[in-house]
Amino acid sequence: MKADDLLTAQYPDKITYKGIEYDLNTNPLEPYFENNPKKRPQRYSTALYRGYVGHFEIIENQLFVTDITIPRHYTDKDGKPKIKSISIYKRIFPDKDKVKIDWYSGILILPHGKITEYVHSGYASIYSDYFLLEIKEGNFKKDKSYSYKQFLKFKERQFLEFKKTEDYKTKFEDLKKNFPGSDKKFIEGFLKDHIINYTSEFLSE
Repeated sequence: MKADDLLTAQYPDKITYKGIEYDLNTNPLEPYFENNPKKRPQRYSTALYRGYVGHFEIIENQLFVTDITIPRHYTDKDGKPKIKSISIYKRIFPDKDKVKIDWYSGILILPHGKITEYVHSGYASIYSDYFLLEIKEGNFKKDKSYSYKQFLKFKERQFLEFKKTEDYKTKFEDLKKNFPGSDKKFIEGFLKDHIINYTSEFLSE
């Protein structure tokens, strides 16, 4: 990811959960493309740094990718510029209609409801409500439903539990090397803000 990506709102992946499609502020296909870089679609724009939109669904308590699309510009019959989505799923997975994301363990973030604050950076915009889905090796384990204020309190509890683990010490030292000159308060604040990215399961109720 480049600096301009961090300053640009990203077009999210999509997930169908309990029959309803939501935006997804997590990218479960990224570990796959990191291990298979030749299959990664070409970068489209700073608003889509990963180069694709993944479409997912929870089916019988399992997480599947059901489509992968890329945007394409075209001009309609009136000469107006348009964008349409083109499926490239069969280029990536030619022999399967859907693929279980068994390489992914983590917490999926599904923002929904009203956008209460738009932030032109990554997935930083604030929504009124959030679903969190815990996934382990592609299997759905449990979910949580929060208002935004409840979501912030959950992140605080999650961070306090994370601080008790050996993984916390490792991540802290890694960030200390990545942000030379940063003090403990800054690093802890960064970990707390991004705690969902650093934990793969619910550590608190």
